Amino acid sequence: MLKGGFFVKIKKIMIQKFFHSETKSISSASLILAVSYLLSAVLGLMRDRLLAGTFGAGNELDVYYTAFTVPDFVALILIFGAISAAVIPIFSSYLLKSKEEAFRYLSTLLNVFLGFLIIICVILMVFAPFLVSLIAPGFLGEKKELAVLLMRIMFLSPIILGASNMISGILQVFHRFLITALSPLLYNLGIIIGILFFVPAWGLAGLAWGVVLGGVLHLSVQLPALFVSGFKYRLSFNLKDPGILKTIKLMLPRSLGLGAGQLNTIATTAIASTLMAGSIAVFNLANNLSSILVNAIAVSVSTASFPSMSLAFLKDDGEDFLRKFSGILRQIIFLTLPISFLLLILRAQIVRVVLGAGKFDWGDTKLTTACLGILALNLIAQAFIIFLSKTFYAAHNTKIPAIISGLTVAFNIGLSLFLVWLLNFSESFNFFLQNILRLGGVKNMGVIGLALAYSITAILEAGLLLYMFIKKFPKLQTKEISASFYKTLIATLAMAVFTILTRQILGSVLSLQTFWGIFLQLALSGIVALVTYVGVSFYLKSAELKTISDSFLKKFLYAGKY
Repeated sequence: MLKGGFFVKIKKIMIQKFFHSETKSISSASLILAVSYLLSAVLGLMRDRLLAGTFGAGNELDVYYTAFTVPDFVALILIFGAISAAVIPIFSSYLLKSKEEAFRYLSTLLNVFLGFLIIICVILMVFAPFLVSLIAPGFLGEKKELAVLLMRIMFLSPIILGASNMISGILQVFHRFLITALSPLLYNLGIIIGILFFVPAWGLAGLAWGVVLGGVLHLSVQLPALFVSGFKYRLSFNLKDPGILKTIKLMLPRSLGLGAGQLNTIATTAIASTLMAGSIAVFNLANNLSSILVNAIAVSVSTASFPSMSLAFLKDDGEDFLRKFSGILRQIIFLTLPISFLLLILRAQIVRVVLGAGKFDWGDTKLTTACLGILALNLIAQAFIIFLSKTFYAAHNTKIPAIISGLTVAFNIGLSLFLVWLLNFSESFNFFLQNILRLGGVKNMGVIGLALAYSITAILEAGLLLYMFIKKFPKLQTKEISASFYKTLIATLAMAVFTILTRQILGSVLSLQTFWGIFLQLALSGIVALVTYVGVSFYLKSAELKTISDSFLKKFLYAGKY
C-alpha cells in the first residue's frame, strides 16, 4: 500500500513539475521549440507520405487542400493575427501591473473572441458552395460537392484552435514553452489518425475529421498548464473593455496583412485548379517539404524571442531590443542558409524517400522535385519574413508588414498568371525550364510557374521588410550581421561541395531503384553535410555555433546543474 502510494505521489509531482516547467533564456526556449517543431515535422512528413501514398497527386488531394484553404485562412487572420500582434504584448503590459488584472483581460478576450469565431464559421459553413466556386473555379460536379463537405467539417477547426493558440500565447509569456511545443505534434497526430482510421471508414471526409481531432488534441494538452499558471475563468463579455478595444486596434492591421499573405495561397489554389489534375497537390506537397525546417527554425526562434522583445520595447530599452534582434537574425541566417542549399542539392532524394510510395507515381515525383528545388531558393526569405514581421509586432507596429504583404500579394498574383501563360505559350521558355529542372516528357508545366512566382515574391517581401526595419531603427549595428553572414556563406559553400561529391559517389555504388538505396544516399549525404558545415563553422569561430551548442549543453546535458 505504501509502495503504491509512493509511486502515485512521485507521478503527481512529475506531472506538476511538467506543467510548471519554465524556460527563461531565448536560446533554450528556441531550442525546445525547434526540437518540438522537428518532431512535429517528422509527423508532418509521415502525414504527407500517407496522403501521397493513399491518394497520389490527383483529384482527391486537390479537393482536400482546397477545402483546407478557407478554414486555414480564418485561423491565420483571426487567431495568429490576434496572438502575434496584440494578445502577448497587451497581456504582458497587464501582467506588469497585476496577475489578476491580466487574467481578467484573458477571460473577457476568450469569451468575445470565441463568440465571434463561432458566428463567422457558421456563416462560412452556409456559404461553403460559393467559397469553393470562388477559390477553385475548375472544380465541378462531385468534385465541388466533396470539397464543400470537407470545408464545412473543417470549419470546426478554427474555433478549437482559436482557444488553443490564444492559450499558447499566454503560456509563452509565462515561459512555459515545453507545453506549447507539444501541441503541434498532437495536431499532426490527429490528422495521421484520420488517414489511418477515419478514411477507411468514412472516405475523404475522414481526413477532415482528422483535422478536427488534431485541433482537439492541440487544445487538450495546454488547458492544465493554463490553470496551473493561476488562471480562473470568468464569464465576462464586455466589448467596451479598454484591453479588448486595444487588442482589436492592434490586430486589425496584422490580420489584414496575414489575410493579404494568405491570398497568395488562395490565388495559387484558384490558378492551379484550372491546370492539370494534381497541380494543387504537387504545389502543396512541395511547399510543405520546403517549409518544414524553416518553421522549425524561424517560427521557434521568433516565438521564443517575441515575449522578451515585447518587454524590451515596453521598457523603452532600444539597445537591448536591437541587440536581441541582431543576435536572433544571425542565428536564423546560420541555420536556414545551409538548409536552403541542402534542399536544392538533395531535392530528388527527399521527394522519393518522403513521398515516393503507393499511388504517387514518377510523373508526380518529377514535378514535386522541380517545385521543391524552386521553393528552396526562398527559404531564407521566408524565415526573414516570419521573424521581421514578429519584430515589428513586438514594436507595436503592425502597419508596415500589412502594407508590404498587400503589395507583394498583388505582385505574386500578377506574376503567377504571367508565368503560367508564358509556360503554356512560349516553347523556348518551356524548353529552357525543362532542361534546367530535368523535366523532359512533362507536358503540363503550369505548376512550375506558380512555384517560381512564389519564390520571387518571398524574396521581394523579405527585402522590403528588412529595408523598412533598418529605416525605422537606424541605430541597428549591421557590422556583426555582415561578418556572421560571410562566415555562414563560406561554411555553406564548403558543405555544398562535399555534399554533391558524396551524393555522386554514393549514386555510383548504391542501387537507386530501391527505397533503401535512395534513403542511404540521402542520409549519408546529409551526415557529410552536417559534419562539414559544423566543422568549417567551428574553424571560422562562428559565434552562432557557440551560442546554439552552449544552449544545447545547458538544456539537455547539464540540466541538473542549473
